Amino acid sequence: MSQTRYLKSMITPTLVEPTENHEAGVASGVWSTQDQLEARRGGVWPEAGVPNPDQFIENNFSIDLWTGSGAYNGSGSEQTITNGIDFTKGGMVWIKSRNVATRQGIFSTPELGVNNFLYASDSNAKNSDQSTTYSNTGPNQYNSDGFKLGDETDGFGLANDSGSNNTYVGWSFKKAPKFFDIVTYEGTGSARTVAHSLGGTVGMILIKNIDENDNWAVYHRGVDGSAPEDKYLILNTSAAVADSANWWNDTAPTTSVFTVGTDHAVNANGENYVAYLFAHETGSDSMIQCGSYTSSGANDKVIALGWEPQFVMVKGASIGAGWSVFDQTRPHFKAKDQSNRGNATRVYWDLANAEDETGGFITFESGGFNIHGGNNDVNSGDSDTYIYMAIRRPNMVTITDATKVFDLSAGDNSNGNSAGFPADMIIRNRTDSTGDKEMYIRSIGEQHFAMNKSDSEATATVNWQNEDFIFNGTGWSTNYDFYNFKRAKNFFDLVMYTGNGSNRTIAHGLTVVPEMIWIKCRSEAQSFSVYHSGLGSNRHSSFQVDSTQTDAVYFNNTDPTSTVFTVGTNVQTNENNHTFIALLFATVAGVSKIGSVAHSGSSTDVDCGFTAGARFVMVKRTDADGGWYFWDTGRGIVSGNDSYSLFNSNAAPVTNTDFIDPLSSGFTITGDFTDGTYLFYAIA
Repeated sequence: MSQTRYLKSMITPTLVEPTENHEAGVASGVWSTQDQLEARRGGVWPEAGVPNPDQFIENNFSIDLWTGSGAYNGSGSEQTITNGIDFTKGGMVWIKSRNVATRQGIFSTPELGVNNFLYASDSNAKNSDQSTTYSNTGPNQYNSDGFKLGDETDGFGLANDSGSNNTYVGWSFKKAPKFFDIVTYEGTGSARTVAHSLGGTVGMILIKNIDENDNWAVYHRGVDGSAPEDKYLILNTSAAVADSANWWNDTAPTTSVFTVGTDHAVNANGENYVAYLFAHETGSDSMIQCGSYTSSGANDKVIALGWEPQFVMVKGASIGAGWSVFDQTRPHFKAKDQSNRGNATRVYWDLANAEDETGGFITFESGGFNIHGGNNDVNSGDSDTYIYMAIRRPNMVTITDATKVFDLSAGDNSNGNSAGFPADMIIRNRTDSTGDKEMYIRSIGEQHFAMNKSDSEATATVNWQNEDFIFNGTGWSTNYDFYNFKRAKNFFDLVMYTGNGSNRTIAHGLTVVPEMIWIKCRSEAQSFSVYHSGLGSNRHSSFQVDSTQTDAVYFNNTDPTSTVFTVGTNVQTNENNHTFIALLFATVAGVSKIGSVAHSGSSTDVDCGFTAGARFVMVKRTDADGGWYFWDTGRGIVSGNDSYSLFNSNAAPVTNTDFIDPLSSGFTITGDFTDGTYLFYAIA
């Protein structure tokens, strides 16, 4: 029964028992003091039993890509970026042009205000430029699910300029406990403390004098193993760490305050400052880590985090090296040969340079990230100290809505496909003629595979973007269907690895046991290998054949677990010094279903636990030869003839058969389909 309790003149509609730090209660999972204050001001009190969204990275951080639609000193249009970040709680958008050398802007609300900005790579004060009008520069509206960009007509090309088909990356940070906070303060000229609401360990602080041209001051907990508070870095230069008591007063930050000394860059009397604070947490439910490592020269350096990051910043602390930034929304594993692995796309926070696509030397892994040798920006040969900030990829929330992770769309124009979310894999199927079943992967950029062939990957002119602009081709017919998949907890994951020719396990981040795995060699012509729970651990198949085979050398006769899958010695799954991509799938209640079914007689209902039927269905016979059939609601899953295609063939879709019918809980195999045992994969 709900009870009423008075706590410091605040009425709570549901009995809760806060922890000793008064920041968490059983009513809502985890919720902050700020939630309580909002409730006191008339906001909605967290519903009992509903977790606080602030504890999930999906709600606190987003990486977005877009093409400019405004026009620097011309006429253009505004653009809305919808990414699920609630900026009404305060936050920062850090924007960098990708294809041209343009300074990067830092925008934050409410501390800087609408249209106001700072340059990350300069010492300039707020809005410091030749013009005095900023009404269309950067975000001109912060929303509960993203932000709107001005048309740049009197801006500086920072965020939405259409010139040269400008492309942008934006990193959105929402203020949230144990993740990120923003503080403004007025300098006193004397050492002082500044309160913050991070509520956890401070990992990094960026401070900027917004009134004067001062360097950016950086505190990072990893610059020194014993006393990082004695040292400082400068964001707008590549300089190595320096020692001075005037910056942090040789005082370490706490969970509630940080200290500034007397340096003009952090605490001049009467001048105004903004501080951006990033947390460092190491628990299983952590979202961000700020740490350090020692360089290893030509050898790989694995940085263990306990989770896979979507964003990594690396900076040489003991040597002069740029602030290199990598993320998984931009292509980050473009090279298919072992010698160039980690050819990740990066930008520098301290430079206005365009995006660098040739020298990343970093790969993202399920438990952290791997720094490769040969580049002083990330891994010198002299046992130097490097700092990093890593942000967890969005896999903390179990999806309940299939439309958030799978989209079926037709080619909407000659430029490709729109899905409504940043897809990680797209399968393209021609619907009016013969055509290969093509697979595109965001992380490898322009490369793609023909699922019905054993060819090695090919190159296409593509441009991975964000939301409604995920994938743009050139000169393509509109007669295609696109199947868009997004990586998500329990639903879909992908892993890159290099073969070694011996039986081995590969870590993954699906978080549950994979029920289906597709593996493709990138570096030479090999067929896809397919594991499916309906086949068994010592059996496998391929999209290139109709048969199912018994052979332990593909998956070493070993079923996968919730943390690893096993590959054997076959060249299709583990050839020495060749690169592979593995795609992993599982059942999510109400979203997807993987299983097997015996069909005979007039019809067989396949209950997938759905409520409105299946949008996508794939079946493959396992007790005899049979093709890889697939249907979708775009072409029609109806009581009558349905159009089907085959993953193992480039044949045009067949439209004059009635092999499946709609069923609210899944799908029905009709009596027209051959009797037998089938594996299947269905998406609600």
